[in-house]
Amino acid sequence: MDILLVGGSGFLGRELAWQAVAAGHRVTATFATRPADVPGVAWRRVDLRHDEEIAAAVGETRPDVVINAAYRKADWATTADGAVRVAMAATRHGARLVHVSSDAVFSGADVHYDESAVPDPITPYGAAKAAAETAIRLLAPAAVIARTSLIIGGGDSPHEAMVHDLASGRRDGVLFTDVVRCPVHVADLAAALLELAASDHAGVCHLAGPDALNRYELGVLIAHRDGLDAAALTPGRCADTGPPAPLDVRLDCTRTRRMLRTPLRGARDFLRRDDGGG
Repeated sequence: MDILLVGGSGFLGRELAWQAVAAGHRVTATFATRPADVPGVAWRRVDLRHDEEIAAAVGETRPDVVINAAYRKADWATTADGAVRVAMAATRHGARLVHVSSDAVFSGADVHYDESAVPDPITPYGAAKAAAETAIRLLAPAAVIARTSLIIGGGDSPHEAMVHDLASGRRDGVLFTDVVRCPVHVADLAAALLELAASDHAGVCHLAGPDALNRYELGVLIAHRDGLDAAALTPGRCADTGPPAPLDVRLDCTRTRRMLRTPLRGARDFLRRDDGGG
């Protein structure tokens, strides 16, 4: 396949680029600030706030598939409007679209959410992601909208970096005991997205791990795997601090798992110390 990977320099984007190149696909990836160090990828700078840049990227590369893994949490113009521009450009040029969304589209009021659940966001980021989903369903009904959860890697994800900083004393803070998610390994997620890109599936998919863990439990697992002092991690409650946020959000992936060959491991599996997280 010829793949245009939007947001290729991000944490998930880099893994997607590596796997796509390794599988023999031709990959062009976009970046906002600087390209990632992934051999075999053609990089181009694209600002999702500018329609002409997106249109040029899709029109000049003529991809079979566009995978959009780009977002900026505090930027509606990128996360919502930019995603709509990508969908419009992909549709205009007859490219298949795989859009990466988030469990942030849910408030947590219902705890368990399957693929048919209607978004009810309570944060600006969740609202931007939900708005993008709504537009994409109308503009590109054959697209895949892939909601995922907290993405973990082999030590280099933002959450893992925070755990390392907290355990070493480089940073002060707590890990919430009341914020529950279903973490997914970045390698599993990327493989599942590429599998969906090569399929004819359309609509909403859920790509998350089977283990529901709070942030503190997850931090302890990371600390044990990496030989850190878990006792240095401090538990706390999100509900006691800051503005309202989704607390317990668990993606039910039953329907999606039935159609995927790619396994989505739980965090208790991929964070076992003898596993190495890979």
